[in-house]
Amino acid sequence: MARFRNRKKKVFVKPVVKKQQPNVDHVTGDKIPKSFVFSRGKLPGPLQQLQMDLRKLMLPYTALKLKEKKRNNLKDFLNVAGPMGVTHFLILSKTDTAPYLRVAKTPQGPTLTFKIHQYSLAVDIAQSQLHPRCPQDLFKNAPLIVMSGFGNGGEHLKLTTTMFKNIFPAIDINTVKLSSCQRIVLLNYNEETKLIDFRHYSIRLQPVGVSRRIRKFVQNHQVPDLRNLQDVSDFVTKAGYGSESEGDDEAATVTLVSDLGRVNRASTKSAVKLQEIGPRMTLQLIKIEGGLCSGEVMFNEYGDGGNKKRQDVKDLKEHKEDEEDSDENMEQGDEDSNENEADSDENEEEDSDENEEEDSDENDEED
Repeated sequence: MARFRNRKKKVFVKPVVKKQQPNVDHVTGDKIPKSFVFSRGKLPGPLQQLQMDLRKLMLPYTALKLKEKKRNNLKDFLNVAGPMGVTHFLILSKTDTAPYLRVAKTPQGPTLTFKIHQYSLAVDIAQSQLHPRCPQDLFKNAPLIVMSGFGNGGEHLKLTTTMFKNIFPAIDINTVKLSSCQRIVLLNYNEETKLIDFRHYSIRLQPVGVSRRIRKFVQNHQVPDLRNLQDVSDFVTKAGYGSESEGDDEAATVTLVSDLGRVNRASTKSAVKLQEIGPRMTLQLIKIEGGLCSGEVMFNEYGDGGNKKRQDVKDLKEHKEDEEDSDENMEQGDEDSNENEADSDENEEEDSDENEEEDSDENDEED
């Protein structure tokens, strides 16, 4: 009996090859900073969501799906950070008084500890907006960073500025592509309150002098609904041409040097629009340590209490060690004196035994 061939076609599945992220920028030649965002201790639900928002903010050079276990310690993360090229740690923690955020440079520090006075999640900010905007391709490139109010402070503010600037990749103004500048992180320091306002915005450009209807028509490639209109000109002029072209202020407009999309063309004026996407935090710098979550306290907001406390503990420890050494020396002296007394007793016993033997020998000879 003849065999029937299996005529079912085999489907070839092309393997998915994940592109590895480069460690060095091909334009500037600088090392690209990468980060881990994780927590120490148990966090409540809102702080866990804040941790996910921070991971999303640090994209694309962070581990979005980093898994943590209770038995993991800081050394475990440090051992993995080296081969993966991770340069910074963002560590969230919660105490009985307030949540804290630590920003550390691997592998040897320094570490900046911030107290989180207030925070808002990305979902809360989106719910408060009438038209929230957060497309998926918004996180394909790292955000820009703008810092304000840090120049007039002391050395601790300079170190804070350097730390935050090195968290995100540097850009070259002459070679940067406008299409890659879609997000911005703003840090504003208030000298009076000593608080840092942390904000995260999306950047979009709108051509000046173009109505919203025309702009959407060009961007969406859809045929407009003209059933209720008498003429095509009504589509352009209806609903207020001037009121719908937002952002005509000269201070908020820029002249593009290259094309950006189908609407924003080179050598034309476009309005810069910033829309907050979150998270939002109000931070206060509490402490700066020289090492990775340890080491010498370089700055303390509450004075030198931390150093004094450590010095007191160190002095107490040295005092205890000195007392233990003196006790050991006294015990050793007592043991030596006891040994000498035992030796003298043995010598006396030996001498008495010898004298008794000599007396007995003399008595035997006389007999």
